[in-house]
Amino acid sequence: MTKETALNFFDQKQIRSLWDKDKEKWYFSVVDVIEVLTDSPRPRKYWSALKRKLQAEGSELSHKLGQLKMQAEDGKSRLTDVADTEQLFRLIQSIPSPKAEPFKQWLAKIGYERIEESQDPEKTMDRAMADYLKLGYSSAWINQRLKSIEVRKELTDEWENRGVEKGQEFATLTDIITQAWSGKTVKQYKNFKSLKNESLRDNMTNLELVLHMLAEATTTEISKENNPITFDDNKKIAKKGGEIAGDTRKKIEQQTGKKIVSKQNAKAVKEAIRAKKLNNK
Repeated sequence: MTKETALNFFDQKQIRSLWDKDKEKWYFSVVDVIEVLTDSPRPRKYWSALKRKLQAEGSELSHKLGQLKMQAEDGKSRLTDVADTEQLFRLIQSIPSPKAEPFKQWLAKIGYERIEESQDPEKTMDRAMADYLKLGYSSAWINQRLKSIEVRKELTDEWENRGVEKGQEFATLTDIITQAWSGKTVKQYKNFKSLKNESLRDNMTNLELVLHMLAEATTTEISKENNPITFDDNKKIAKKGGEIAGDTRKKIEQQTGKKIVSKQNAKAVKEAIRAKKLNNK
């Protein structure tokens, strides 16, 4: 079963999702859905109580829901209760919320957009840009971020061609690249930026994104030229690609006298933009 992780947004809130290419179905985190519909500070507890209520009423819905691994707040992948679109429609009937009807419309729209995107990949990028704009990112940053997605896809395609397995092996190579150019592992980098379950790249500055792209693009090209066979070969190439970008980082820092790896995260950037707009009024 081929799955693709995605973040979808309802009312500017993130809902963890997985697209099953074989079944052509979305699977959504039930806890995330409950959180946006109820605004509950403890959505897991709400879901536990709702499951008991459904079971007491004789509903089989909670038994039919599956579990898939999704990234938790601490950055680790954990099994999470998920529901497809049809199951969510049924579940929503049991949740009193003024957001229920808009959420149903959102679900239908998400499904339709995905079918469109499978026929026209350019629509995927358009949707990503719209999502980032909703979250308050600048157009200049969004253009860099979309380019970084393209560069990352080229790298992961290359890894797959070399027999690297998705999941832990992808994560290990990404860690090597990140540490080689930035001096920090992904976990250290996220801690440095005070992040939990947020995407590291979504919290990089323009220059951080550029150097991360350089590291990944360089790794891709070196891999194509060297045709690595073993995972150890891929690890060495990942380190080389990252080190080249790391050397560039050091040269820029020498010229500017400023550190590129920044504590600044998306929240700080958006607050600065907001403050600037208010000052200009």
